[in-house]
Amino acid sequence: MHNGTKAGVLNKDDITAQLQTQSPITLVDLHKTEKGKDDDYDPFAHRKLAHPTSTLGSFFHLLKSSLGTGLLAMPMAFKSTGLIPGVIGTIFVAVVATHCVHILVNTSRELCRICRIPSLSYTDTCEQAFKQGPKRLRAYSTSVRYFADSAMAGICIGGTSVYVLFIATSLKDILIHFYPSNGYSIPLYCWMLLLPLVLITQIRHLKFLEPFSFFANICLLATFGITCYYIFSDLKDDTDAELAVSVITWPVFLSTAIFAMEGINVVMPVENEMANPKQFLGCPGVLCTTMMLVAALYGTVGIVGYLKYGKQVGDIITLNLPQDEILALSAKIMVAVAVFFTYCLQMYAPMDIIWTRLQGYVPLKLHNLGQIVLRTFSVTITVVLAAAVPDLGLLISLVGAIFFSTLGLLIPVVVQTVHRWERGLGKYKYMLWKNAFLLMFYLLVLLTGCYTSVRDIINTFS
Repeated sequence: MHNGTKAGVLNKDDITAQLQTQSPITLVDLHKTEKGKDDDYDPFAHRKLAHPTSTLGSFFHLLKSSLGTGLLAMPMAFKSTGLIPGVIGTIFVAVVATHCVHILVNTSRELCRICRIPSLSYTDTCEQAFKQGPKRLRAYSTSVRYFADSAMAGICIGGTSVYVLFIATSLKDILIHFYPSNGYSIPLYCWMLLLPLVLITQIRHLKFLEPFSFFANICLLATFGITCYYIFSDLKDDTDAELAVSVITWPVFLSTAIFAMEGINVVMPVENEMANPKQFLGCPGVLCTTMMLVAALYGTVGIVGYLKYGKQVGDIITLNLPQDEILALSAKIMVAVAVFFTYCLQMYAPMDIIWTRLQGYVPLKLHNLGQIVLRTFSVTITVVLAAAVPDLGLLISLVGAIFFSTLGLLIPVVVQTVHRWERGLGKYKYMLWKNAFLLMFYLLVLLTGCYTSVRDIINTFS
């Protein structure tokens, strides 16, 4: 989802929904009701939405959150596994990501019935799962909320760091066309972006960001179209793409695929804003339909892009587009502009949430200065991280392994297990066995992804 942010473009409705649902709310700490007592409460009937989203609109919101710059990195991911493991891995990651979203939404709905409230955000769901769970775990509910908030912040910082490096890499590739002797390093381009990014993130009102959101959407769509035109045309039979490569590099694929397809951070806002939320789950439902389309699109671009450019495929597929053609150059410029504007959009919601929680500790007369310092500091962190790891593929892999896997795999699995611990784990406790497998998969992605990324970072820049 970067969309890694997971990394798609949010419009006004997306961000507003996040702000509404991610802000801390005061909940009554109800003790567990007797079995069946909460069944008469329908949270859907109590949701009062000023501007509910249609089922089709929710489908496009969720699709947009999963389709971002990560799509351009899929051919590079396929290079890490080969064609056959890449196809299998894409399907597997899509199934796991869909299932984790499914269990999170189901758990949230059950907690809404128990707490008798209309809706819960991602972090509220985590907190209430522990509050309404086993007695010995209730004391950790606040800590779990802080952990979930930290994971959200990690996705924001990590995902936007990928954006900075994405823009810097694209700028270098563009300027080489005009100035072939240009020898500036990518970290230098990252630092050149610091001031423009600090300035644009000082925008604090959504209405001023709407034109940027619209323009970024148009640029991304045009870039994807031009990129597909190049990779689907003139496919050659003498490609050096391999059916399978050494298993040592497979963790890079898993981390990149999770970064690209994971959009769980916007799932709860989308579901909570639906006019008919019953159509979110199920088959065919919004979630299932979206993820099938996402898996098919990511797999297709990954396969064809790898077949087209083979071992020479870049960290992002736009780097392989011709240097001397106006159409290809325009795609590179548009994607850099789109990601630049997407950066400020992705930073808006977390900055607003963080400031809401910090402003009580800052004197009123220093609020304006406090906001400037907070936004400047946050942008500087993303630039420092991008400059420290000036390899787009490695940074995507590292961010995906740590942050996107934690938010998309670990937290939903733990939340469901805690919630169902005393309410029943299914026949033969299948939920426990299934979640144990998912936890092992998370640890595999986390440990191998981090090890491989850090090892390659050391080898590349030592």
